[in-house]
Amino acid sequence: MRPRNRRLLPALLLGLGLGLALAWTPGATPTRPALAQGVGLEALGSADAPIEINAENGIEWHRDQKAYFARGNASAKRGEVTVFGDTLTAHYRELASGDTEIWRLEADGNVRITSPDETAYGDHAIYDVDTSVLVLTGDGLKLVSADSVVTAEDSLEYWQARQMAVARGDGTAVRDGRTLSAEVLVSFFRKTEAGETVLERIEAFDNVVVNTDQDRAAGNRGVYDTASGVAHLYGDVVLTRGKSRLSGEYGTIDLDSGVSRLLPAPDQAGGNRVTGVIVPPPRKAPDAAPAAEAAE
Repeated sequence: MRPRNRRLLPALLLGLGLGLALAWTPGATPTRPALAQGVGLEALGSADAPIEINAENGIEWHRDQKAYFARGNASAKRGEVTVFGDTLTAHYRELASGDTEIWRLEADGNVRITSPDETAYGDHAIYDVDTSVLVLTGDGLKLVSADSVVTAEDSLEYWQARQMAVARGDGTAVRDGRTLSAEVLVSFFRKTEAGETVLERIEAFDNVVVNTDQDRAAGNRGVYDTASGVAHLYGDVVLTRGKSRLSGEYGTIDLDSGVSRLLPAPDQAGGNRVTGVIVPPPRKAPDAAPAAEAAE
C-alpha cells in the first residue's frame, strides 16, 4: 500500500475552510467577499486569489444569526479546490475592534470537495476555524485519490494543527487490490522540503485487517509505515493463507514483497510462542490411463 501519490487529505480538505470563507462586513452590501484569516491560506496558493461563489437560489445574509447562506446547488471555488453542497454556510462573530471573523463553516447536502488529485464525498461538512478541525459525516463518506480510496461509516476528519486525518467507523483504505481496515484509521502527514504534504504513516485500532492477494492478517492494533511499505500488527494476530492459519502476538506484512511473518511479542522474547496449522494444497490426482492401455 505504498502510495505513489501521498498527498491525501490535507490540501483537499483544507479547501473546505477556504472555499467557504464568505466573510462580508455586517451592515455593508453583502456582495464583497473578504478572506477569512488563520485557515491555512497556503493550501490554495496566494492569499489574494478570489473566491468564486455560485448558488441557484441566491446568497443570504442573516444578521441576527450572524451567518451567510448560499443555497441551491451551491459551489465555492478558490484556486484549484471547489466545494459543492446544497447549502454553504459561513458563521461569523463580531470583535471588540468592530471587525468580524469567520469561526464556523458548513456544507450540507450532496457535499463534494474536489482538487486536481483528490475528491471527498459526504452529506455534511463542518470546519471549526478555532481548532482547525474539519469533520465530514453522513452516508457515502469517501476520499478518492489517483490510486487509492479511503472510506468510513461514521466520519472523516482532518486535524490541521496535528497534520492528522481520522476515518472512524469501519475505516478502509484500498490500493492496488490491497486493503487495510479497522474501526479507526489515523493517518499522519508531514511537510517535505519542497512544501508538499505527504503521508507518513497510518495507525489502525480495533478489528484491524490487512488483505493482500494471498494473505489475510488480523490483529488488535496496527501501524503501516509508508517508507518501508511494511504493516505491523499487535495483539491476537492471526495470519491466514488458504486453509493454513498462524497465531501470535506480533506480525509484519510487507505489502510490497508479499512476505508475512508471525513472531512472539517484541517485548517478551522467548515467550508467547507462535502456533499454527499448515495445510498443504491438495495433490493432483494422477492422469487416467488412455483407454487403449487400460484394455491391454
